[in-house]
Amino acid sequence: MTRQNAHFPVSLEFGLPSAFGYPSVMMTLRQLKVIATVTPVVALIAIELARHFVIGELALWQRLVLDGVVVAAIIVFSAIIFRFVGQMQGVVERRNRELLALRSAGLDVSSELSLGVVLRKVVEQATSLLEVRYGALSVIDHDGNIQEFITSGVSEEERAAIGAPPVGHGVLGVVLHEGQHLRLEQVAKHPRSAGFPANHPVMRSLLAIPISCKSPFRGNLYVSEKGTGSQFTADDQETLERFAVQAGLAIDNAHLHAQAAEIAIAQERLRIAHEMHDGLAQVLGYVNTKVQAAKHYLKDGRTDEAGAQLDELAISARQAYGDVREGIVGLRTLPGSDRTLGDVLDEFLDHWKTQSGVRTELTIDPGLKLQSIVELQVVRIIQESLTNIRKHAQAKSAGVDVHTRDGLLVASISDDGVGFNPDVERRGDFPRFGLSTIRERASSIGGTLSIESAPGKGTTVIFTMPSANAIAG
Repeated sequence: MTRQNAHFPVSLEFGLPSAFGYPSVMMTLRQLKVIATVTPVVALIAIELARHFVIGELALWQRLVLDGVVVAAIIVFSAIIFRFVGQMQGVVERRNRELLALRSAGLDVSSELSLGVVLRKVVEQATSLLEVRYGALSVIDHDGNIQEFITSGVSEEERAAIGAPPVGHGVLGVVLHEGQHLRLEQVAKHPRSAGFPANHPVMRSLLAIPISCKSPFRGNLYVSEKGTGSQFTADDQETLERFAVQAGLAIDNAHLHAQAAEIAIAQERLRIAHEMHDGLAQVLGYVNTKVQAAKHYLKDGRTDEAGAQLDELAISARQAYGDVREGIVGLRTLPGSDRTLGDVLDEFLDHWKTQSGVRTELTIDPGLKLQSIVELQVVRIIQESLTNIRKHAQAKSAGVDVHTRDGLLVASISDDGVGFNPDVERRGDFPRFGLSTIRERASSIGGTLSIESAPGKGTTVIFTMPSANAIAG
């Protein structure tokens, strides 16, 4: 099976895709046009010549009979021609319906970026496209064993009654390579058929083809039991093969998306680790300064001043401990392909509320899906904003809100703490990260950051970017 481009070349005259082997239909219609034009003329000339040179003069009634025969022959010939044209019209309409269904199925599958969702949609769209009762997709490992088996048309209760999914025995264990297929009228007659387990639905016919990908994915796509009760045809096979080409492209796309997300997460974890290292280095330098000062005061007998230094040292140690714990939580709660943005934020906020003692409420649009790099930076902006609240705001409550409105993605983090004047840069004795890192993160993905705060009025950090550049798919 040769991989085709997702955009099919289309004939302007009849709407038939020339890449699928239909030029022969075009040639037949051209020949039909010539035959329909020339044949009646040739027939009339032949009859007139025969009547003049062979039969001779005819009576009036004989000429009328002969003309009637000619007219009847022309009518019959025209009927044959129109019937053939009607058949060709049916082929064109059927092919166009198939292509529309194929395009719709391909677009639906390609709209997803999660590999698991793509695989489920491949099975569902294959069963819908061929109007079959059952469909399945086997994910095959390097040893030829079935690693995962995804089905359509079988309920959860039926799956549970059947028992464990297949592992690679029987017909489903046949590993199909590019260009191969299985089209069986009776599954039970295949040499490798091992029968069905108890409670398995009856499946007689089977059509199976491989899904070829450039990614490491290997799998077979199966459909069984046409709704009409008929057997699978060569046309059905061609339809499924064309769909498998689009499915392979969608699987490759999902695989690349997952790889990009994993790389971004790995880079972010490395960055968090560096920040933790740099922060601890500053803390250790600060601790050393305070210890030296306390020793000096004790040597001079100035116990009150030494105690003050030790108190500041204790505060620094608690802050350092909180930073390390928060950094570890941040490392563990980064987004991934198997978790939604809401899941990630829920997990982080559960840990953060326990650590900070600040009441926190999360509001997020249901089903919000962001591009992987945008999601990663939004999560980190929220995490670092909450870190600033814990360390500096003296807040009792905080709120995180993520939504899309009026063409914008908006993420806001607010608190009811002491607030500050955003236009005045403050520096404390204890080293701490300001808002510059958060601004850099917002800018890196084409977003903007604004700060609303005033002394005694709390603080709100607002991140915005065009939703068209943020929403996945």
